[in-house]
Amino acid sequence: MRFSEEVCERLGNYVYRLIDPRNGETFYVGKGRNNRVFDHAAGVADLADEDSQTLGSKLDRIRAIKNAGLEVLHIIHRHEIPDAAIFEVEAALIDAYPGLTNTQGGHASSDRGPMNHVEIVDKYSLPAFPSNPQHRLVLININKLDNRFDRRAIYNFVRYCWRISRARAENAQYVLAVVRGVVVGAFEAEKWMAATTDNFPDILYADGSEANRFGFVGREAPKEIWDLYVGARGKRITAPELKHVQNPVRFWNC
Repeated sequence: MRFSEEVCERLGNYVYRLIDPRNGETFYVGKGRNNRVFDHAAGVADLADEDSQTLGSKLDRIRAIKNAGLEVLHIIHRHEIPDAAIFEVEAALIDAYPGLTNTQGGHASSDRGPMNHVEIVDKYSLPAFPSNPQHRLVLININKLDNRFDRRAIYNFVRYCWRISRARAENAQYVLAVVRGVVVGAFEAEKWMAATTDNFPDILYADGSEANRFGFVGREAPKEIWDLYVGARGKRITAPELKHVQNPVRFWNC
């Protein structure tokens, strides 16, 4: 089935989900116009805005569904969405369904995405991060942290593993760990390496499949640097040019 020209014109922008009929699981959230939802459900590679990893994982799921003699289910959640709101609607839906094949989080999810009340209070009451840092920095967004005061856990999450420019990363003086718009850790990278099991034998979940990504070994930044960028409970990023939008890696001065 396809939408007619008349229906496409009335639909405008819309946000949709792709669903696996074998278990009812939502595996992809997207936005589109016209017949984009049908193209995606069929696995048509009209995905110039997505990287090959996203395309591969989604197509693998679609092929498995079709090999089982079934068709991908899809639901259009909201249509006639104004251009200015489409990213926010898509982001809210992505945040609501963990485990999607989308490799990027929703638009501004790291800044305005799901938070508990403590995270919200911290975000708006913590001291502000410097608006014009003088150091060369790489800010990396991490979201799987249970305890924002566990420095060892922060280090392990921020150091492995990222799709990042190795040259720019090596030029940075400090690596900053960011959780929901709050800087929670500052580290010095001694060496950036390909994210292989040989290079990171102490990372238990490293399986060698991330060789096109990089990680680092290093140490905590000196106290004066930690105090400047992290402080006692973290510092909230307020400058737009320092905030993460979709890419988890943000460079400053390098």
